[in-house]
Amino acid sequence: MATWLSRVGAASMRRAWLVIVAWAAILGGVLGGALALGPNMQESFAIPGTESQEALDHLGSVFPQVAGSSVQVVYRAPDGESVEQHRDAIEQQATDIDAIDDVASVVQPWSEFAAEQISDDGRFAYTQVQFEPQGSGSTPAGLDALVATADAARADGLTVEFGGQAFQATSVPISWVEGLGVIFAGVVLFVTFWSFLAAGLPLLTALIGVGITMGGVLGASALVTVSNSAPLMALMIGLAVGIDYALFILSKHRTQLARGMGVIESGSLAVGTAGTAVVFAGLTVVIALVGLLIVGIPFLSVMGIGAAASVAIAVAAAATLLPAIMALLGERLRPKAGSRAARLAERDVDTAPTLGMRWVTGITKRPVLAIVGVLAIIGVAAVPAASLELALPDNGREARGSTQRMAYDMLQEGFGEGTTGPLVVMADITQVTDILGVLDEISADLEQIPGVDRIGSAFPDETADTAIIQVIAETGPTDHATAELVRAIRAAAPEIEAEHDTPIAVTGATAVQIDVSQRLQDALLPFGIVVVTLAVVLLLLVFRSILVPITAAIGFVLSVLAAFGTVVAVMQWGWGAELLHVEPGPILSFMPVLLMAVLFGLAMDYQVFLVSGMREAHAHGHSAVSAVRHGFAANARVVTAAALIMFLVFFAFVPEGMAMIKAIALGLAVGVAVDAFLVRMTLIPAVMTLLGERAWWLPRRLDRAMPDMDVEGESLGRHRAALAWAADAGGHLALDRLRPAIDHEPGAASWTVTAPRGAVVRLGAPFADRQRLVHALLGDIPARGSAHLGGAALPGDVGALRARIGLVDLDLVGVGERGETALEAARGALALRSPFAAAPVLDRRAAALVARAATAAGTPIDPAAPLSRLAPIERAAVLLAIALERGPSLLWIDAASGAPAGAARVAARLAGADVTIVTSEPSPEAHARAAIDLAPADAAEEDAHDAAAADAHDTDPAADAPTEALATAGADTGADR
Repeated sequence: MATWLSRVGAASMRRAWLVIVAWAAILGGVLGGALALGPNMQESFAIPGTESQEALDHLGSVFPQVAGSSVQVVYRAPDGESVEQHRDAIEQQATDIDAIDDVASVVQPWSEFAAEQISDDGRFAYTQVQFEPQGSGSTPAGLDALVATADAARADGLTVEFGGQAFQATSVPISWVEGLGVIFAGVVLFVTFWSFLAAGLPLLTALIGVGITMGGVLGASALVTVSNSAPLMALMIGLAVGIDYALFILSKHRTQLARGMGVIESGSLAVGTAGTAVVFAGLTVVIALVGLLIVGIPFLSVMGIGAAASVAIAVAAAATLLPAIMALLGERLRPKAGSRAARLAERDVDTAPTLGMRWVTGITKRPVLAIVGVLAIIGVAAVPAASLELALPDNGREARGSTQRMAYDMLQEGFGEGTTGPLVVMADITQVTDILGVLDEISADLEQIPGVDRIGSAFPDETADTAIIQVIAETGPTDHATAELVRAIRAAAPEIEAEHDTPIAVTGATAVQIDVSQRLQDALLPFGIVVVTLAVVLLLLVFRSILVPITAAIGFVLSVLAAFGTVVAVMQWGWGAELLHVEPGPILSFMPVLLMAVLFGLAMDYQVFLVSGMREAHAHGHSAVSAVRHGFAANARVVTAAALIMFLVFFAFVPEGMAMIKAIALGLAVGVAVDAFLVRMTLIPAVMTLLGERAWWLPRRLDRAMPDMDVEGESLGRHRAALAWAADAGGHLALDRLRPAIDHEPGAASWTVTAPRGAVVRLGAPFADRQRLVHALLGDIPARGSAHLGGAALPGDVGALRARIGLVDLDLVGVGERGETALEAARGALALRSPFAAAPVLDRRAAALVARAATAAGTPIDPAAPLSRLAPIERAAVLLAIALERGPSLLWIDAASGAPAGAARVAARLAGADVTIVTSEPSPEAHARAAIDLAPADAAEEDAHDAAAADAHDTDPAADAPTEALATAGADTGADR
């Protein structure tokens, strides 16, 4: 991946304006599409498969007049007066409301259908308004007209406010406080780079990515149900990760520029190394967020997909848009000689320790004390998590001063907490004859259940097959006691059904929210297990170690517990609530799973950047403790900056953010701070110090079985070295001690050659060795050593090598069984290259190909004859002509018994003078081409010779030279190898 990303970065830099224009076009198109569609945010907490949702869906089909969105118009009379004195104004408003389109029913306080809609003290009353299902309370014209009806009642001296489902927030409130997070992030970036120009780049790319994400989410809201918190969630996460991901790559780029690297070379290398870690970190966040789909709650799935899209866009912007801008700025990003940034890039942390080096040195000297201290702090912070209570938001969590919040408070003051979230009991009355009598009896039974304050209205539908009974609880909709009441009613349902022959089900907005909260609470532990398991597996692949992933996963669990505990203490218990403009209450139901999903990716991000530096230092020969110190010091500065930016961006959404976002933002802010500064930068170095060399242990069989993720960019370093060797080696085909593997170990045959373009190379070796050599060049089997063909070098240019090598296998395994003719073989090969070509065209081209083969072979070839019956040289001519259709620069001719005599001659006639020919025939004809014999050397003899030379070097003190020290400044993540 590192090599591919390096090429992506280089391509973006060479076509900078094209990339920038493409991103600008995407941004404009998405935002324009969102404006054209018109955002339509709605809160819908539907959860398929639960009793409440199934009952609500049933009501929508048989009792549609109670299935739409509802509104309570709440009245409060002036002090010393009662609503009775304002009856005419209230009844007139009810009449006006009834005339509004999409209104299904209006029940004013003095209606015969009213259910105790006047308070005991007479000061409060409310009118119940039910919208048609298709209106769902989201039609702006209908709501505006509804609100306008209050003018006359207010003029009469009444306080009139509106609450209910239709008045839940449908906008995306973004205040100036969220902007402070971006400003503070800019300050951190400036201190990191000591350059206003460099500090602005991560902000620019992050804002462009966030703009695309917001446009996409808002546009999608016109097509699917999108919660009004989903755009803010995507904005918060996209902004944070967008800044951080760009920071990692830009920091690497500037460090390399300070060391004298060219702009394009540095940018591509930064994308290939730091960018690989960014892609891995982004992928983990995306996987975790998309994993929210397994919870099975639609609104949460949409929120997870929106947030995942914001992360994916941030990764794409960091890997393409950022390099393009870096290319345009060019040398202006290079730190000036002698500047603070240049000195930091060139600083030797051993002679001039940085703050990060001093910190990690203290930890490695007292690792046990560091571990105990971190565990104590996190343990205390996590204690409140045991009291976690989950609930979905209602109008009681809306902003103070909003009409829905004031209506909610007035209802609670006048009628009790349960009035703000009544339960609806649906009864199947198809087998009942005395409908009203049975409803009265069921109502009486329900009223006896502990927790029921009173029974509201009870009435059947027009067809008398379904009835609803309104149950008013003693407690509010988010109270734990209300959830217990729902469970109690469901527990009593079988007895009520047996007594009255009437099945019942609990539904309504409150019951649906309780079921959603329960589903989320039940999913918390399984989802946590999935996330932790995923963390272990991913880190096992990345670091190729058993203990490193386990310690990382344990650290992630500690961070989550600390975040949960802090959120409970502030948002639920009310510690510091006034300071943060928070109202204590139950925690948002989906906060835990969202927090775990997002924090998982961020934690793995910091783990990769810090521990990859330790692994690199260890690979460069440092001892276990020294590797911890130098690897930490190499990346501490950029990880600190990234964590601070994350914290500031997330925390900015707490004071003035939406009630639904506050808990998530606070949890992410605390989780990032704990994970970065306590877990990754304190606990992990201490644990790695105690583990020593055991930290990098991995069973050999497991090591062989696992794919190489190469997050640190080691393959890119090897590829750069291979390209440098290819440039020095010269020739069209060059091999330097290339040893194809046998059973994952280097084989005994060692190949070395340098052949100019157009040469004829004769292979002198057993068939098995020849086969291993060509398949090593094709990338089918691993090999040790160096090889290049036309500048395309192993192992990074396998794709180019496969395109440049035309392998002609004269053994024709299985061809005889099929009886494929020369013409059919040619036509089949041409059809693969031109799948849409007409049949007559393919026939003509195939016949011409066979004719060319016959001319080159110097003998007629029957196109209708099976290939297996052709003479060896005729068969070779047809297969060579077919292979040359791909335009290879090297033809490889081989068979178990060796290529037939004259094969090289035929190949030379068919191919141009620039095509190199490798053949296993005993005495190939060179035809004025350079002729080279290639036979393998004995690898054991080469190793013995190298060992003797090394011993001779060790005995000569004058030959000793200082080795290059590991670079431990800036944001290195494994480059400059």
